[in-house]
Amino acid sequence: MPLPPDPDDPAARPDDLPAPPDAAPAAPAGRATITPYRDGPLLVRGDFRLVDQDGTEIDPGRETVALCRCGRSGIKPFCDGTHKRAGFRAPSAPARPRPAARIRREDGDRA
Repeated sequence: MPLPPDPDDPAARPDDLPAPPDAAPAAPAGRATITPYRDGPLLVRGDFRLVDQDGTEIDPGRETVALCRCGRSGIKPFCDGTHKRAGFRAPSAPARPRPAARIRREDGDRA
């Protein structure tokens, strides 16, 4: 039996609703922002192109999409909320920081 939509789950939030105040800001023109949500999907916002492994474009149908991280979605690569029933657990941030030499801030300077 499907679970009712969770308003805090980015995969369940339609594009026409405002993002919650703690949501990542929209990406600058020509760029995408990818936000991993704790215990949930990757939320992709902004100007992006989604292709399969052969380079065939996948039409996301919108400017913001939730991509499955749990591997159990029935509509992969998109999230359908199955992560909640599956008990998927993953942090929002990496378990360990990447070396500073490899991280670039949005202004192009190295962090």
